[in-house]
Amino acid sequence: MSQLAELLRSGHRPVVTAELPVIDGGGMATVRSQVAHFAPYVDGINATDNTAAHAHASNVAVAIAIRQLGVEPILQVVCRDKNRLALQADIMGAAMHDVTTVCCLTGDDVTAGDEPESRRVFDLDAPQLVRTAAGMAAGQYMSGRVIDPAPDLFIGAVENPAVPPFEQRVRRAQTKAAAGARFLQLQICYHPERLEAFTQLAQRVGLTRKTALLQSVCLTRGARGLRFMNREVPGIHIPEETLEWVDNAADPAEAAYQVTLGQARHALSLPGISGLHIADFRMDDSLGRLFTDLGLGGQEMQDVEELPANPMSSPTAGS
Repeated sequence: MSQLAELLRSGHRPVVTAELPVIDGGGMATVRSQVAHFAPYVDGINATDNTAAHAHASNVAVAIAIRQLGVEPILQVVCRDKNRLALQADIMGAAMHDVTTVCCLTGDDVTAGDEPESRRVFDLDAPQLVRTAAGMAAGQYMSGRVIDPAPDLFIGAVENPAVPPFEQRVRRAQTKAAAGARFLQLQICYHPERLEAFTQLAQRVGLTRKTALLQSVCLTRGARGLRFMNREVPGIHIPEETLEWVDNAADPAEAAYQVTLGQARHALSLPGISGLHIADFRMDDSLGRLFTDLGLGGQEMQDVEELPANPMSSPTAGS
């Protein structure tokens, strides 16, 4: 049984997962260093699958490495690059090494990456992949061939709460939940009122009764990182007032941290949010500080200078 599954079902505290930075070299030493950064704070770490349509070290290999280092891996599996045979092989191969938490994604188009001439596969989409994984957990490949013993999979997916119409986004999430997704890692949302609208509707239709929502936040070093995401990452929009607030701050790194802290506090205050998913582009002591400031444990809070009001601390920010 996945420890992450048990924590989410218990509901005793917010659950926190993290995104391992991509692995392009350095082997196990690099994975070990990055896992050590997150391990004191998180309940699981995503092993990404050619994130943003860029080639990186194998998702399965990285997930196995995370497991060997004593942390629960979350195997991302993306439909863009592989057909149904390869996707099922990834899931079964990882399960052989006790990697049983799986997050199913359709994946960004190849035009988002640095090899746009790559052929798209998309044999399955995310809901179909979720259903396939659920079938494997029940003891069958898509062909109907028996798997004995079946892998004890804990299956999740992703959704973007920041892009209206929210009814359609919640409907997509319901489709994934009906297919077997028991957690959803939500895309970073710089519009608090949009996240509220999404979670309110998700609660109203009963989505959160069977599928946990983990809201993503991202630690960046300043306005440059925020502007990069705003420009380059599909599905992310950051209000200009937030970008200008960070840009014009006496300490942009501190301002960027306060944006993330405001997002995280707001998300955890919302009924239906079971925890956070963290991307850390700073890789400094900010992660521990974030946990301390949120009352989740971690390192001692550092003294910081006072800043003007954080535009991400209010549900009406960015409207």
